Amino acid sequence: MAESSLKLGMVPGGAPLTTLIHPTAIIHPEAQLHPTVQVGAYTVIGAQVKVGPDTRIGPHVILDGCTEIGERNQIFPGAAIGLEPQDLKYDGSPSLVKIGNNNRIREYVTINRATGAGEATLIGDDNLLMAYVHVAHNCCIENGVIISNAVNLAGHVHIESQARIGGVLGIHQFVYIGRLAMVGGMSRVDRDVPPYMLVEGNPASVRTLNQVGLKRAGLSEVEQGQVLRSLKKAFKLLYRSGLTLNQALEQLDLLSDCEPLQHLRQFLQLSQAEGRRGPIPGQRPQ
Repeated sequence: MAESSLKLGMVPGGAPLTTLIHPTAIIHPEAQLHPTVQVGAYTVIGAQVKVGPDTRIGPHVILDGCTEIGERNQIFPGAAIGLEPQDLKYDGSPSLVKIGNNNRIREYVTINRATGAGEATLIGDDNLLMAYVHVAHNCCIENGVIISNAVNLAGHVHIESQARIGGVLGIHQFVYIGRLAMVGGMSRVDRDVPPYMLVEGNPASVRTLNQVGLKRAGLSEVEQGQVLRSLKKAFKLLYRSGLTLNQALEQLDLLSDCEPLQHLRQFLQLSQAEGRRGPIPGQRPQ
């Protein structure tokens, strides 16, 4: 930050605080910023915004609406968080954006608040949202997710922990992306992405297991071997056996009962429920 000064803000209860804020920043007196928060030049922060300790907010950022941001986040220049949803159903009801801890929100990311009264757009912990990512109303991004540049999430998208999303792609509304899944760049994602799978294409299809992601997931060598063996068998049943999805799910019950396999089975069962998009199909073997 080239230039900074101490500027008056407020803490819960209306007590004054001093926090490192550039003199050109515009901060509503009712905004609640921890004293360790840094704010860059020309940033605008609204009345209902709360920001936790050690968060760094770059220049030309807009934080508005009922937005809660946790600890040790880094928000880069040009990000716009907590603005109205781009949803014609939105009637002005109070809704929220809630962001956890240790997130990196890069340049020109947009995160809209939810549509319905009391609903929230949710970002967990330890996520990286690269430049020009758009997170629409009512989305939920869990923990440890990486979303590459210029990815657009439509409303109500749910991304489970440790998923990896390649750049320059769109994700259809109400799509779920499973834990430790990998989505290849420039794919068209219009159905649910099963956990632990690598999907790619236009439209996207399941290509193989995300073995690299599984190996980096922090499992012990023994656990990793057991999980990979079980998931390889599951992959063959689901995408190479010629069985229908329901027939394959019945066969999955006969495999080992490791937690990742349970999660995969439950995800695929829920994906077929009313209101869900259904799972992305597998690529036909050559």
